[in-house]
Amino acid sequence: MSSSSALDEIDRPRPWWRKGWVLLIAVAALGAIGYFVFSNRKGDSDLSYETAKVDRGRIIAKVTATGTLSPLVTVQVGSQVSGRILALYVDFNSPVKKGEVIARIDPQFFQAEVQQAKANLSAAQGNLTKSRAQAKDSQLQYERAEALAKQNLVAQADLDTAKATADGAVATVTASEGAVEQARASLNQAQINLAYTTIVSPTDGMVISRNVDVGQTVAASLQAPTLFTIAEDLRKMQVDSSVAEADVGKLSPGMEASFFVDAYPSERFTGKVRQIRNAPQTIQNVVTYDAVLDVSNPDLKLKPGMTANITFITSERDDVLRVPNAALRFRPPPEMLASLSKGDGKTGGDNASAQTGDARGAGGGAAGGGRRGGGGGERGAGGFGAGGTDGRPTAPDRKTVWVLREGKPVPVRFKAGVSDGSLTEVAEGELSPGDRVITGVSGDSTRSNPAQGAGGGAFRRVF
Repeated sequence: MSSSSALDEIDRPRPWWRKGWVLLIAVAALGAIGYFVFSNRKGDSDLSYETAKVDRGRIIAKVTATGTLSPLVTVQVGSQVSGRILALYVDFNSPVKKGEVIARIDPQFFQAEVQQAKANLSAAQGNLTKSRAQAKDSQLQYERAEALAKQNLVAQADLDTAKATADGAVATVTASEGAVEQARASLNQAQINLAYTTIVSPTDGMVISRNVDVGQTVAASLQAPTLFTIAEDLRKMQVDSSVAEADVGKLSPGMEASFFVDAYPSERFTGKVRQIRNAPQTIQNVVTYDAVLDVSNPDLKLKPGMTANITFITSERDDVLRVPNAALRFRPPPEMLASLSKGDGKTGGDNASAQTGDARGAGGGAAGGGRRGGGGGERGAGGFGAGGTDGRPTAPDRKTVWVLREGKPVPVRFKAGVSDGSLTEVAEGELSPGDRVITGVSGDSTRSNPAQGAGGGAFRRVF
């Protein structure tokens, strides 16, 4: 190519579409830089807080348990003798009086035993009479032999024999007397067994169970079979409740309680704790104790065996400052601590240092901390215990909530009082009615803190 043509090529203007590409690349680069700067600056304002209001009102601390209704006194009526049921005079729900005949066992066999015992007694008495006569005759013979022996008319051997015979006759009388007493005892036993064929009620009450029918044979050789179960008075009942070991310390004898049963779900029944039994009951590694309630049942609505859902009122507070328990369970996420550190120049760990980490009382959670002692208590983030500013655990009744003041979250510590599970009493602390406590945080944490990535989370609430 000639030199003139090369110069013409250099001086020729470039196409318009080449300049457009350069301009588009420059605009895209500026847009990316602007978006990055804008997103970093906007990260703090993307956090939004869910809040609840601190107010005044009533708090009732409760302990709930389940139990079973039963009569105060229940008597199981059995049979002392074996035999066939001849007649039944009561049935389920029959009212009975003490001494009333409720059943009979066929008495024929026992009547025969009584007759036999009477015959044995008569025979024993006859033998006794005969023995006494023989003893009297033997004594007379001995006395004659003794008189003759004094005159040397009877040999000494004959005298000794007469004496032995007289002594044997006296022993026979004693044995016959014993046989009579034995026959009389057998007769008494036979008469008692005959009387046991008539089953009577041992107490006033109501039959709640009947376990036999007419014609059925009962065997009492090893143990007395249960024929009836009689409740002494269904107008006074008791509830045996199973209270968890964590709650049994809150109960005491004389404490009022209320309960309902499935048969009357809209009706509340009341009772009073009579005793808390010290015998533990362990079922599937759960330890419970029996708290016995006395219950009045004048209308006989409550029946034995019903399941009672019991509520024990352990404490009541009127017109106290209340904070929702959701605020106690809240743990500040790292993005919230990061936004606070940008605003006041502190680290996230310092802001979280006042946050209670009592995971046992309010649930675990993520309490961010850049340094030791920041919001984690004894076991770091969301650990057990309450973390103070120096990293040492604080009292378990000291709690921390985050309050929105002038649009910024501020940690506030207070002394907790009675709690009903959803609200907690503020016994001491810088909280006032109307304060807005934080219960949750939502927002895009990845833009304000790219290092968190997906682990930053868009929503933090701990239950």
